[in-house]
Amino acid sequence: MTPTGYVFDAYGTLFDVHAAMRAHARALGDRWEAVSATWRTKQLEYSWVRGLMGSYSDFWRLTEEALDYALALHGVGNDALRSALLDAYWTLDAYADVSPTLERLRRDGARTAILSNGSPEMVTAAIRSAKLDTLIDDTFSVDAVKVFKTAPETYRMVTDAWDAKPKKIVFVSSNRWDIAGACKFGFHPVWINRSGAPDEYAKYAPKRVIGSLDEL
Repeated sequence: MTPTGYVFDAYGTLFDVHAAMRAHARALGDRWEAVSATWRTKQLEYSWVRGLMGSYSDFWRLTEEALDYALALHGVGNDALRSALLDAYWTLDAYADVSPTLERLRRDGARTAILSNGSPEMVTAAIRSAKLDTLIDDTFSVDAVKVFKTAPETYRMVTDAWDAKPKKIVFVSSNRWDIAGACKFGFHPVWINRSGAPDEYAKYAPKRVIGSLDEL
């Protein structure tokens, strides 16, 4: 298959969602990993609950609410740290394999895009911070359709904009639930399983499983 283009999820796929907490690990001590894991879990949970309720709120608001819960759960009452963590989320580190992979795709003439739950401002800030501006052709935020992935409308933004058949679009995500949604929609999904997690959603399987973007 010659793909129309490559579409990447943002958080957890291109950008390390734990980078903000890691940058302030000293302030949290050995609790930082647990706090970060709760932050990420609640961030996603809130998006799914909002979607089921039909009550959309942009991803930045959910990120704030999820952090507040994580800090409360782990007994961290520090307003200055909260502000610092939220500031750090705007400039998350990209994984080491991101730039080389996007540069290779660019040399090959491939079209690239990001499709993210993140608000347009969040995604733009992350791209600029990681210096990926010249390597991404298009960015799609679910804010345009006011519903989160895995709703079909979110993936349809890409096929509508590119006037392309779903099966001609390679969709790359580290989130297995996202891969399931992309598979159901008809994309050519590639799961980047950085952590070696067990598979799930057997009915909606990826076309490939890779451990690093270098394998794409």
